[in-house]
Formats: sequence, C-alpha cells, structure tokens
Amino acid sequence: MGKINYTQLASDLVRLVGGRENIISVTNCMTRLRFVLKDENAAKTDEIKQVKDVKGVVRQGGQYQIIIGTHVNTVIADVKKEAGISEGEEKTDMKLLKDGNLFDRIFKIISGCIMPMIGVMVASGMIKGLLAVLATVKVLEATDGTYLILYAAANSIMYFLPVVVGFNAGKVFGCNQFVTAIIGASLIYPDIIAAQAAGTALTFLKIPVTLINYSGSLLPVVAASWVASKIEKGAKRIIPQMVQLFFVPTIVLMITVPLSYLVIGPVMTYVSNVLSAGVMFIFNHVPVLGGVLFGAFWQLIVLLGLHSAFIPVLMNNLFTLGSDPVNAVLGLTVWALAGVSLGYALRTKDKEKKSLGFGNLVSCLFGITEPTIYSIALPNFKLFIAAFVGGGVGGGIMAGLGGRMYSFIGDGIFRFPAMINPKGLDISFYGFALCAAISFVISAVLAFILAGEDTNKTDRSK
Repeated sequence: MGKINYTQLASDLVRLVGGRENIISVTNCMTRLRFVLKDENAAKTDEIKQVKDVKGVVRQGGQYQIIIGTHVNTVIADVKKEAGISEGEEKTDMKLLKDGNLFDRIFKIISGCIMPMIGVMVASGMIKGLLAVLATVKVLEATDGTYLILYAAANSIMYFLPVVVGFNAGKVFGCNQFVTAIIGASLIYPDIIAAQAAGTALTFLKIPVTLINYSGSLLPVVAASWVASKIEKGAKRIIPQMVQLFFVPTIVLMITVPLSYLVIGPVMTYVSNVLSAGVMFIFNHVPVLGGVLFGAFWQLIVLLGLHSAFIPVLMNNLFTLGSDPVNAVLGLTVWALAGVSLGYALRTKDKEKKSLGFGNLVSCLFGITEPTIYSIALPNFKLFIAAFVGGGVGGGIMAGLGGRMYSFIGDGIFRFPAMINPKGLDISFYGFALCAAISFVISAVLAFILAGEDTNKTDRSK
C-alpha cells in the first residue's frame, strides 16, 4: 500500500494551533501530537475538535496535545514539514521545565530524561521475558553463553542507566551531554563499585565518602546533571571563549563528580528510598485497597493530568527496587477498557459504532486506550464506570496476590513479558493473566448492560 498523504490535515492543524510562528516544537507519543506553543490561547480548540481525523484535545504538562490515533507517526512528518521544523532540529524548551506546579516540573524533567530511551527499555524487557521463559522450560541455562550474551543485551540499559540518563539530562538542562554522560559513568566506575562491595572506606580530601552502588539508579544522575548545568553556565561566564572547549568540562567534572559522591548521590538515594517506601507502605499494609483504588481510577487520573505526581515515583520504584507492585495493577486498567470496547461493540446495532468498538478493542489489546476513552467511555460515562469496576476488582485481586512488574514494557498484550520474574514464572505472571481476564470480562459484561439504553436510543433515531 502507498503512503497516505496527510498534507491537508497537517496544514489545518498548524493553522488552527496559531500558525508555524506559534509553534515552539512538536513531538508525538503513540497516539498524540504534542505541541509546545508560545500561546496556547491562540489555538482554536473547538475548531480543532471538529477536524475529521482528530479524536480529542488535551492541554496538559505545558503541552497542547491533539489525539490522532495510532497513525500519528505518519502524520507528524507532514506536520513538521508544514510547521517548518526539520528532523532533529528540535531542542528541549526550558519553558517546559518552569511551567506548572512542582510535581509537573519534576515529571517533565524525568520524562525528558527517560522518554528518548523508551524503545530500548521495552526491547530490554521483551528479551528478559523471553530469556525467563526459555530458562523456565530448560531450553537455556543461566550459565549458557547464549543466555549470557542475550542477557547482556537486555540488562545493559539498566546497569548503565546513569550513563544514558546523564546523556539525556544534558539535553534537558541545556548543557554538554557528553559531560553529563561521564558524570553518570563515574557513578558506576568499576573500581568504586568494587570498593563498595568490599566495604572499603574511602575519603575525598579527608572527607568520608558514603559508597552506594548507583547502577540502575535514576534520581542521583538527574540531580547531578542539573548541578553540572549550573556550574557549566557559570564557568562560561568567567572563562575566555577560546579555552572554554577544554577548561569548562574540566571544571564541571572536577566539581560535580566529587559533589555527587559526597552529597548529591546519598541525598537523592535517600529521597528515592523515601518515595518508594511511601508507595510501598500502602501495598505492604493494605494491598487490596491500593490495588482497588489504582486499578479503578488510574485511567481517570491520567485523563485529569494528575498522574504527573505519581509517574516519577513509579519509575523510581522500578529502577530502585527492581520490581513494582503498583505498575502491575496499572496494566489491568487497559484490559478493563478493552472489555468496555467489546461490550459496547457487541451491544450496539449501529454498524459504524460496532466497527468503532471492535477497532478500539484491538487498540486496547496493543496498549492504546485513548480511542476507547474519548470515543466510547467519555461520551457515555456509565461505560467509564464499567471500566472502573472491572479494573478495581482485578487490581484488588492482583495486589492481594502480591504480583509485581519486573521490566518496563508496553501495555495490553505487551505487558505480559514484564510480569515474568527473572527467576521464573510465578504468581506475578499467572496472577496478571487471571486478573486481566477478570477485568476484561467484568467490564465487558457491565458495558454490554450499561450501553443498552444509549445504543437503543441511537438505533430508534435512525
């Protein structure tokens, strides 16, 4: 099939968001065009919502987000062309880091450090899941060369996370990315890790150093990169331009790396532990309640933009603890919305709506819930309630079983590899499969019942 031309759609959207002069940048996720606009009030939201291929508009996190669908990867090329933005030209806009409340700003910073490597992280999780299955059925042993090489491919992103995050953080904070990557690398330098493992006492200028294994850590290198950006900007003001190339990195590294070991790393590790402990408190003491609440209302929390307060904690949980019970529950909300799509499709007699329901079901199975939320659940909020109930029941059971997510992968059918314990299949995998089915069936049945009045009215009006 030939490539579909979205030139007219791109032209309409660029014009309606205020023209190319109002666009700072535009990126995309799985279903949305994410504009950063100079003036969001210049965008004609009501008219944008009337455009045929637009499924909704969300203003959130300093971004003007237009929901397109799973073909957004194709649309954005024409949008960038229409907006006069060349590939690779976009830079992180510091406006994003300054707007919004504290949680929003923290989320935007961490998101900017993590999002560029999402694809690799998902690939890592998929390979780990495959290796766990192969080891469980005794096709491979953990000591086999094949296993070790593939595991190296899968686990390197987590082991060297400070390096990759440091590189991304350099872009986010507007400083030398290679310097911030080296700062991340210094935190996992082999000799230091060996000294930490051996319990060796180290000092820097006679100041005791708290040795911590920062492999797989997130917040320490993000904070260190922010400090480095400030030092770099200050150094550039006082060092002559002709020698900045080598003197500025020298100063930044000589100050930031020791500071990271002495202060930044220990403090941010403590913050990480406190954040994780706060979330884990609920799941350790009243897991069923936590599972019900997160399973029922996570999609609504995302819809309202309140998830910004949780995302850094959830990311930190996975990176710090190696697994996360909260994300295990959140994956069930997708299956609840998939059930809503099926129940709606089976109940309605309108061919176009039936096609919409089944199409949205497929999207949900591949981890994309926005089409269901905006075209089915929100227009008839009773169907959203059906998803709340299904997700809440499944989430409560999952939390009660003690299920955990072990790697960062997508949603829907792609969530299953993330539920595989590296030590072998256990309740996390089997429990998730059971709870996904429960959430799906309950939501489908309730949606079939609750959609009745709406679909019948539609049919009688035809």
